Amino acid sequence: MRILIAYDGSAGAARAVAFAEGVDWPSGSALRIVSVVEPATLQLMPWTVGATALQALESDALTYVEADQVTVVGRLSAPNRVVDAVLSRDRPASGLVDQAREFSADLVIVGSRGHGPITSLLLGSVSTEVVDHAHCPVLVARRSTMQRVVFATDGSKPADAAEDILARWPIFAGLPIRVVSVADVVRPWTTGVAPTMYTEVLNAYAKDLARAGAEHLAIARCSAKRLREAGRRADAEMRTGDAAAEIIAVAHAWGADLVVIGSRGQTGIKRIVMGSVARNVLAAGDASVLVIRQPSET
Repeated sequence: MRILIAYDGSAGAARAVAFAEGVDWPSGSALRIVSVVEPATLQLMPWTVGATALQALESDALTYVEADQVTVVGRLSAPNRVVDAVLSRDRPASGLVDQAREFSADLVIVGSRGHGPITSLLLGSVSTEVVDHAHCPVLVARRSTMQRVVFATDGSKPADAAEDILARWPIFAGLPIRVVSVADVVRPWTTGVAPTMYTEVLNAYAKDLARAGAEHLAIARCSAKRLREAGRRADAEMRTGDAAAEIIAVAHAWGADLVVIGSRGQTGIKRIVMGSVARNVLAAGDASVLVIRQPSET
């Protein structure tokens, strides 16, 4: 495997490194530590007041980052593994996405600064931008371990791609995997409904919920069966309600430290307005999240 690890010296980046340190990567894997420092002097002219001092400060900062990278490379070095470091001058998210493509990464690991859902929605973050635009799966590390995995599936193509990764990647061998599928049926409006129609409306809702529950239970069981046939330890669970909330609840109740989820790849304004289950799990959950994104058509 080829793994790119984003590192900027923050607490979130330290968790990403600790996560990578605890994974038994396949023999022959290549790990690359990438630090992206945005240039601070491009708009300065030599005669700008304070330009010399700022350039000296920036030089010292780059020297510090390079020394920090050496320490991280030492922590991740192991037999039958290649570990190196790259210092890029760019926008952080853009630089990480470009480096991942240039490195032909199979996986990008980034840290999370722990913003709440409102802050993340309004301000965004490097992590969510990398998730949106990287060509490969992205793991947002909130924990330093990977011992129990929740796999959220709805039977879609992105979910199938995530299941394939769980079945193929050696790093998931031996880990217990709980496959969860959520039946999310919108409750009917009662405002404006004639009292004589209440029973009929509620009966129709109950039938829809039962039908959706049976469908999602079958999805979860079939996925778990395929994973077991691939040599994984997997069981199945079906829940009803809001998909993101139920996925987070399962991960919390079961003590999972990683959630694996597919994403349809909506980006920009459409993603902010419509939202997505993957984004909500990223924003509100406390476990690490591995997002396998379906390439966007736009």
